[in-house]
Amino acid sequence: MDFLGQARRVFDIEIEGLRAVAARLDGTFVQAVEALRACVGRRGKIVVVGVGKSGHIGEKIAATLTSTGSPAVVLNSLNALHGDLGIVSDGDVVLALSYSGETDELNNLLPALARFDAGLIAITGNPQSSLARAAGIVLDVRVEQEACPLNLAPTTSTTAMLSLGDALAMVLLEARGFDKDDFARFHPGGQLGRSLLLRVSEIMRGADRLALVGPDESILDTIKVMNSRRAGAAVIVDPAERLLGIFTHGDFARHFTAAPDIANHPVGRFMTPMPVTIRSDRLAAEVLHVLQTRRIDDLVVVDAEGRPVGIIDSQDLSRHKLL
Repeated sequence: MDFLGQARRVFDIEIEGLRAVAARLDGTFVQAVEALRACVGRRGKIVVVGVGKSGHIGEKIAATLTSTGSPAVVLNSLNALHGDLGIVSDGDVVLALSYSGETDELNNLLPALARFDAGLIAITGNPQSSLARAAGIVLDVRVEQEACPLNLAPTTSTTAMLSLGDALAMVLLEARGFDKDDFARFHPGGQLGRSLLLRVSEIMRGADRLALVGPDESILDTIKVMNSRRAGAAVIVDPAERLLGIFTHGDFARHFTAAPDIANHPVGRFMTPMPVTIRSDRLAAEVLHVLQTRRIDDLVVVDAEGRPVGIIDSQDLSRHKLL
């Protein structure tokens, strides 16, 4: 059997399905975003409900909405009529997922949901279904073919639902002006949280580890200062401690080959002038981007006046678990 060929067929079918759904997006999608934004703006919540595979997709959509600042909860369709409807409040918006739009467990909920002053958005592949007729806004995720070779198992259809949910969440995120600082508040744990919450001042090597020397200092004395501070680089400053350049162990190794007597020369002759810097109040996440794009291992940290206050070695990122 051609396993790779079969796998690529699944990708091709699902990609084509997504393209078809994207092409059908129209004003109803805008209405859905506006309804969700208004709901969150009045401190309501988004109630997501679905059955079977659609239910699993709904859980992921709810998680994405919540993590990006739009409070969402999952309503268990089986328990809803036995007390779980208590999570629904007037002013909420219900996001109901059913590809057929005729799922009994979900449709049995519709009369009960109608008693609340809550909007109903349907994500379905059947715009003529009972669910669609009950909804104020209908988002069409109809696909021509499931990726299942029997055309039975929900595959393309659930991928379409998931992608549409992501589109709603991401457009809503931008519409609400949700930014990196907001994101960090909801993701304090793990690498993502650390990279978003930490500031450069919290991960840099401070003044006690900073090898500061003048441009006339000899290379030999500069190396001694670097060794005493256990630093891989020296920061070259003028008498007013304004930044002039940087000199690293790598610079010494490169220049030593061409100039074996380098030890007695002034460091200003071999330094890299006006090196890349970063402000101490910037997010630590920016450090990784700078080191990677500029292909450097040492980054000078400066204050608001541009004076060196610390340095970051690429190894510090691993120490703080940012890599």
